[in-house]
Amino acid sequence: MAGVSSELRVLIVDDDALVRAGLSMMLDGIHGIVVVGQAADGDEVSAAADLHAPDVVLMDLRMPRVDGITATRRLRGRHDPPEVIVLTTFDTDENILHALRAGAGGFLLKDTPPAEIVTAVRRVAAGEPILSPQVTRRLMDRAATQADAFERAQAALATLSPRENEVVLAVARGRSNAEIAAELYMSVATVKAHVSSVLTKLGLDNRTQIALLAHDAGLA
Repeated sequence: MAGVSSELRVLIVDDDALVRAGLSMMLDGIHGIVVVGQAADGDEVSAAADLHAPDVVLMDLRMPRVDGITATRRLRGRHDPPEVIVLTTFDTDENILHALRAGAGGFLLKDTPPAEIVTAVRRVAAGEPILSPQVTRRLMDRAATQADAFERAQAALATLSPRENEVVLAVARGRSNAEIAAELYMSVATVKAHVSSVLTKLGLDNRTQIALLAHDAGLA
């Protein structure tokens, strides 16, 4: 969801009131970011999104009634959805993969330094994925050991043009649109067009899922 003002609108979803208060105090003190609302459970997220129109949602995983993965999937299925960053203490392989496949644009641990959380909010709002370093390593290790995922990813990438595959590889390496444009000698607009084409052809939701597919295929 693209913000219509100069401020990035953030919704915080966590069943721990102290966590919500701490994140709210931290982010509200940052220029260009405003916390527009909070929710204490996944079943409150849709109504909160309707009310506050956030650009980015910071989403906990473990909540009493509706978990963060389900809430993320529901949010990302909406028209013009907000971006979602999962912020959790639980970094199991299953949680990481389920969250990313549900459409989360980022996955951070709750011990992530405040400055990195701020950077993540800004990057994800701009359409760039952000993962904790620990998460990136685990995804790469998992991709190397799952033959079925490898075969599916290879088959999916085979449907793309050579240029689109170059863009996929650059996205998987964490390059921004401007960096990809410089590396591949094309305009930023052309890069965006290629990314959009890849998302459409492969039925993916965001750049994070492109990177995950590339990792599954053993390309990054």
